[in-house]
Amino acid sequence: VQLVESGGGSVQPGGSLRLSCAASGFTFRSYAMTWYRQASGKERGWVATVTSPGGYSYYVDSVKGRFTISRDNAKDTVYLQMNSLKPEDTAVYFCNVKIGLPPVDYWGHGAQVTVDS
Repeated sequence: VQLVESGGGSVQPGGSLRLSCAASGFTFRSYAMTWYRQASGKERGWVATVTSPGGYSYYVDSVKGRFTISRDNAKDTVYLQMNSLKPEDTAVYFCNVKIGLPPVDYWGHGAQVTVDS
């Protein structure tokens, strides 16, 4: 299993970024995909999940209405569109998939997002 994030960077408050996570080594279309984030000095926290099949999406309250998670099963890629970014969104964002029973977590290397004026 390999997960590779891209698209991080620095942006001013109110700006937008789109993260991508390219997956390989498993049947992508069969698994829910999730984004987590970890700010400096804090624990990693859940941000959003998109299911498969169905493509249903779920969000932590702090990003509802600003972030959109989506997936392209033809490209084995999951996205996180982040709009109206705030300084408190600054974190390293990680792509995650849980595979197996009991589930095993697989993580990408992370993508830094910095929101600062």
